[in-house]
Amino acid sequence: MIAILVLALSVNSTLPPAWAADNSSRAKYVGGTLPSISHNSGGAINATDGEFFQFRTHGGTFKLPYQKINLIEYGQKVDRRYILAILISPLFLLAKSRRHYVTLGYADEAGKQQAAVFQVGKGDIRSILAGLEARTGLKVSYQDDEARRAGKG
Repeated sequence: MIAILVLALSVNSTLPPAWAADNSSRAKYVGGTLPSISHNSGGAINATDGEFFQFRTHGGTFKLPYQKINLIEYGQKVDRRYILAILISPLFLLAKSRRHYVTLGYADEAGKQQAAVFQVGKGDIRSILAGLEARTGLKVSYQDDEARRAGKG
């Protein structure tokens, strides 16, 4: 049964997302001040457009002009796999799960500071950070040295 679970997880993780053809990356809006998108909404980030950073979800599309962005921050959250260790094997205590977060600060139409936090997949984080730096002219602010190493690769 364990082998079937592992096989199912590995098969699902290798399937390309439906939006892969348009240079988007899977992401989740974790929180911030976006009134039109609910927290923990899954969707797609596109940081390759020439004018706008975009986050598309079933609830709508958030478009942010790059010139409005005034902060790009990257950080990680590291969790140990306690539940898998209890259910399957104590060896899972040695495994770590890393979550990658990008925070964008920006000025809205009224000039007020706003923020949006996105969780991004490990395979997409470097390209998103590079795209944001190139389009905004800003440098990424890293929350710690470990995030700096992971973000620059």
